Amino acid sequence: MNEEAGFVLDEAEEGMQNAIGHLEKEFHKIRAGKASPAMLDGVRVDYYGAMSPIDQISNINTPDPRQIIVQPWEKAMLVPIEKAIMAANLGFNPQNNGEVLRIAVPPLTEERRKDLVKRAKAELENAKVTIRSIRRSAIDAGKKLEKDGVPEDEIKQLEKEVQLLTDKYSDKVDKLFDLKEKDIMTV
Repeated sequence: MNEEAGFVLDEAEEGMQNAIGHLEKEFHKIRAGKASPAMLDGVRVDYYGAMSPIDQISNINTPDPRQIIVQPWEKAMLVPIEKAIMAANLGFNPQNNGEVLRIAVPPLTEERRKDLVKRAKAELENAKVTIRSIRRSAIDAGKKLEKDGVPEDEIKQLEKEVQLLTDKYSDKVDKLFDLKEKDIMTV
């Protein structure tokens, strides 16, 4: 395979790896019953006029599987952090004791578990769409190379390799989803 076709293949694989990485991050945000600092990843707090991620203005830890403790670096930030957590609509009700915010992570109901599986399935579909889009772009790039004089058999080989990559990464996505679904549905 010539250099340009190899470059197209490398780009496609890198894009698909990024899609898997993004899916894993999104799956981390979907809680499966145990408390985790990652549950607050999307929360942004108004920190002196700048919207900052909660983990950049506080210490977040989980002393046990049912509780998250948020300890701001400045006590004045307790109320804004509490409001930001409530506004994030995560289903949490933080308790402010003047020093830290305690968040009791409620056990998941069967209905909530099913909703989380639906959310995970939506993320799965997004990842698959991204992978298929990368495949289409790589094949289009191959056709462009063919017009630029790259032999047809090399383009056919490129298309075959891109399809193999697509299948490999689609399988990875399915396996990640199966693990997440099992994690969510385990009581």
